[in-house]
Amino acid sequence: MERNNEALEDLDLIRSISHSGGHPHDVDRLRKTGRLTARERIKKLLDPDSFVEFEAFITHRNSDFNLHLHQHPGDGVVAGHGTLDGRPVHCFAQDFGVFGGSMGEMHAAKITRTIEMAERSRTPIIGIWDGGGQRAHDGVTSLAATGVLMDYLVQCSGKIPIFSLILGPVVGASALCAGISDFTIMSSQHGQLFLSSPLVTPEIVSGEQNSKDVGDAQVHSSRSGIACLVADDEDDAIEMVSELIGFLPDHCLADPPFAYSGDERKLVPELNDLIPDNPNKPYDMRKVITPIVDDEYFVELFEQYAENILIGFARIGGFPVGIIANQPKVLAGCLDIDASVKAARFIRTCDAFNIPLVTFEDVPGFLPGVVQEWGGIIRHGAKLLYAYAEATVPKLTIVTRKAYGGAYLAMSCKHLRSDLNIAWPTAELAVMGAEGAVNIIHRREIGAASEEDKEAVRSELVERYKQKFGDPYVAAKNGWLDDVIEPEITRKRLIDSLELLSSKQEWSPSKKHGNIPL
Repeated sequence: MERNNEALEDLDLIRSISHSGGHPHDVDRLRKTGRLTARERIKKLLDPDSFVEFEAFITHRNSDFNLHLHQHPGDGVVAGHGTLDGRPVHCFAQDFGVFGGSMGEMHAAKITRTIEMAERSRTPIIGIWDGGGQRAHDGVTSLAATGVLMDYLVQCSGKIPIFSLILGPVVGASALCAGISDFTIMSSQHGQLFLSSPLVTPEIVSGEQNSKDVGDAQVHSSRSGIACLVADDEDDAIEMVSELIGFLPDHCLADPPFAYSGDERKLVPELNDLIPDNPNKPYDMRKVITPIVDDEYFVELFEQYAENILIGFARIGGFPVGIIANQPKVLAGCLDIDASVKAARFIRTCDAFNIPLVTFEDVPGFLPGVVQEWGGIIRHGAKLLYAYAEATVPKLTIVTRKAYGGAYLAMSCKHLRSDLNIAWPTAELAVMGAEGAVNIIHRREIGAASEEDKEAVRSELVERYKQKFGDPYVAAKNGWLDDVIEPEITRKRLIDSLELLSSKQEWSPSKKHGNIPL
């Protein structure tokens, strides 16, 4: 019995060291920055008493630099499984108090095994990143283990939802790992992402900029387009991931969770007068989306990035949906490079996890200009078209006003096998706007008119063109629209279609994969 007691005491001692989160001095320094330890973060993330840890006693194998004297059980990362709102998830959290959260060989291997177990059990994976990149002391063994980790992340992509919470500085290959995830949430307090260490970034070294200017949450949410959501603090970040996971299934072969709203097919009469009489006057597309979705609850992603297009999750009639919408308030709703990439990535994410796509369209075209052409708008615009054409989930499109040219085709048109395409009476489907079309078609006629009559001739031709093409009925006559409806019944029509298409199956020809223009 005495030997058993000693063994239990040894277990308690080793476990207490593992649970300490590092040397007391390092933990104290971490708390002074306002950050939590890895275990405290996991405790906040998961349901009470649901966390089951594994490999808590793993340590590094490096004897160089006297590191054999500094072995900490867990090697700077806490990993395991538990439940979040009753749903099983796998998770890991880097502990900045142990080797600065740096990723050594065994640290990376432990995260890899967590991801492997998530794939086996077909459960979402949530990673909490807070570490200074690869552990320099481990040398190439750290990089090798990180490469294996990246491979597992890629293999899991599209099979299970992957979430990354950036709650501290994340550098180098660790940042690439976080960037592979489906959703990246950054804390505005301490979250920072860098591919190159701030210690070697020329602008930071020279003093032109500081590390926050280069890699904080504001930069990655508004300029780089990496952070889909920005949290005020750690609690807010954890609440955001809990909110997002509520729209997603556990894995790619499951249906997203249905949540009956009790508010089924109500009419929305305020939509009837929402579109301005002046076709060039902007309006906020959020005012279209919000009354249509359940409980007027729309979780917008990448809110500060490519603001000319809106994307996010909502429910309609209890069905989770991914919403893509042009925003006439910004650049008149034109598609540019950033908007095309933003929407294409979201469409592919929804398609991977069986979430129907609802598109609200008011697009006058692709943004013209040398900057866009030289920047590759053709290639990036093709990504959006490709993503819509490739998607096999239910695709529903509502044209509220303009649908012109190539941008009309790229925004889930009937010709890309969209399942439902309806328009409001204010819609106009055309190659381009009436003014532009008249200037091309009738340029000789306008040029032949006297200077006094030019504007009158142009106005008359524009009016004639609008009468011929400036309504949705030409497209409806050709079968390119399923219906023209009163705006107030849009919600009802969408719910009817989502119920009908809930069992949709679409056959795709056998091939390794398509070649999206990346």
